[in-house]
Amino acid sequence: MAKAEDQTPSFVQEYADFIEAPNGGWRYRTVQSGSGVKAQKGDRVVFDWSGYTIGYFGRPFQAKGGPTGGAFDKELDYSRTVIGSGAMIPALEQALADMEAGSIRQVVVPWGELSYPQSNDSTHERVGPKPTTFSGMRALNFVLDNPRLDRTLLFNVKVIRVDKKDGKGGFIRG
Repeated sequence: MAKAEDQTPSFVQEYADFIEAPNGGWRYRTVQSGSGVKAQKGDRVVFDWSGYTIGYFGRPFQAKGGPTGGAFDKELDYSRTVIGSGAMIPALEQALADMEAGSIRQVVVPWGELSYPQSNDSTHERVGPKPTTFSGMRALNFVLDNPRLDRTLLFNVKVIRVDKKDGKGGFIRG
């Protein structure tokens, strides 16, 4: 008898206004085109992101642009990943590798091998991106751990810059 998680279709809902990625499995929509070079394997991409459980009521698990001032003011802290390192979910790493600095893209990731791995890494330390708040982590894990839900995710990603590898184990800031 098949497990419930094996019966989940790759996309429970259709996203006709999104383009299927050339290497398949995930979809995207370019909101803003960037300029410059695309990242290659070994380059570091600096990016900003937000994430939503699009298949489950569109709940945010990482959101930006909340209240400002006083205790709510946060310094802007960008995420970083090295292309090819496996530190990000595969669909997001593939999307970042195809973007230039200044690009903004919405990426729809179905549950499965291109999403967060099925593991005991509920803090998302090994494979990110990692939500920065406890409530964001709970919202994401609630959906990922529940095979009866549509576990499709939406990421809004903006590439800040691409740092090229310098051949000496470091990077040249882009």
